[in-house]
Amino acid sequence: MNADVCAVVLAAGEGRRLRPLTEHLPKALCPVGNVALLDRALARVRALGFDGPHSVAVNACYLGHLVVEHVGDRAHLSVEPGDPLGTAGGLGLLRDWIGGRGVLVGNADAYLASDEEPGADIAALLDGWDGHEARLLGVPGPPDEFGTHRFAGFSLLPWDLVAPLEPEPSDLVRLAWRPAERQGRLRVVGYQGLYLDTGTPADYLRANLHAAGDGSLVAPDAEVSGALERAVIGSGAVVAGSVTRGVVWPGGVVAAGEALADGIRVGRGLTVAAH
Repeated sequence: MNADVCAVVLAAGEGRRLRPLTEHLPKALCPVGNVALLDRALARVRALGFDGPHSVAVNACYLGHLVVEHVGDRAHLSVEPGDPLGTAGGLGLLRDWIGGRGVLVGNADAYLASDEEPGADIAALLDGWDGHEARLLGVPGPPDEFGTHRFAGFSLLPWDLVAPLEPEPSDLVRLAWRPAERQGRLRVVGYQGLYLDTGTPADYLRANLHAAGDGSLVAPDAEVSGALERAVIGSGAVVAGSVTRGVVWPGGVVAAGEALADGIRVGRGLTVAAH
């Protein structure tokens, strides 16, 4: 890790398209493959050397107390007052903590998977960085957002693009990436794997099923007496019915005689369809 670079994982948003799931947890804490999305992002940057409150920060806002409790002392915490400040505003509030460093910025809701280990799969963002170029992780479009690629959840920003950011609602596309693109110093680094932003129930389910592989993924303390086919069953869940291409959150229940298919179960009665 370059000592002149820090990491920020953005975890302030609600995830409105995932309602009503995000009425229970902020999007960053929603589990994928029985691991919170935020933990996946923190593990990825930790593998690159960003570990602890000096080198990695997490922002929080919507249901922010849950994010703060979940992160603990693993990272510097930035709690945004009122509504979320957006991707640029969140960095603006962290400007003093960033303190002149370049920033590896990751969206907590980005699900990335490739043949390489987490961390190694995005290391090209940092390789040979000159401290001046802005870099984006990208996968082939559509939609074509940057050349023939669309953004894939992580970027690297030099300090001079971060320094002007203010703690007010704003986004990095408008205030950092497009200006760098106009200046001819934005480079897209191709990601050789799967990227999902988990923003809809369908993509959230798709990420879970990808994490489970060809079979099912069952937490060690889950109680399963029913039938599973491509399912992810969380900690403390009870499944007496059947689950087909579905996710049961920690503590969720699928009772005998119930059939959960192509959906997410929370608690005993909430089912979110993911067609």
